[in-house]
Amino acid sequence: MKSKELSSVAYALVTLGALNWGLVGAFRLDLVQTILGTSPALVQLVYILVGLSGLFSLYSMTAKGKK
Repeated sequence: MKSKELSSVAYALVTLGALNWGLVGAFRLDLVQTILGTSPALVQLVYILVGLSGLFSLYSMTAKGKK
């Protein structure tokens, strides 16, 4: 996967995670759990991918600052 594509996927997952946390905080509604609740392994996979995307985004931001 190209770097630009990876960045786009990571950005989308980070956005999904941020929106989900906003809904959890404001309304106690976990959208990921609501949509994928019948498959706990899939819910866990989404959370792991969101976390990895956050780390990738953080790395990308700090790496760009060092160039």
